[in-house]
Amino acid sequence: MAILTAQAVSLAGINPTYANAASGGDKVSPGDRTFLHVKNGAGAPVTLTLTTTADVRGQAVANVTVSVPASGERMIGPLSRDLFASPSDGLVAIGYSSNTSVTLAALRI
Repeated sequence: MAILTAQAVSLAGINPTYANAASGGDKVSPGDRTFLHVKNGAGAPVTLTLTTTADVRGQAVANVTVSVPASGERMIGPLSRDLFASPSDGLVAIGYSSNTSVTLAALRI
């Protein structure tokens, strides 16, 4: 498991650094301007799961799942603190149905 650092998008532009998805999942600091860019280089779709920690009127909010198609990519966010921040470490937990050929970057605008 890795803790991803959100890279700031600027007017000068950035060349984001992508990390390999970890087999045990990854984490990132939440933020209303933080999002993920996920690339799937595999020949099959991959499901990415963001663990939610919020509840509404005592009812837990379901985890957010996003299907990233084979040889495709997805922009996912914002990763808001009130929905995703873990009470134990304050981070967003990211899981993958498979981490083979999956890379991602955490970005902040």
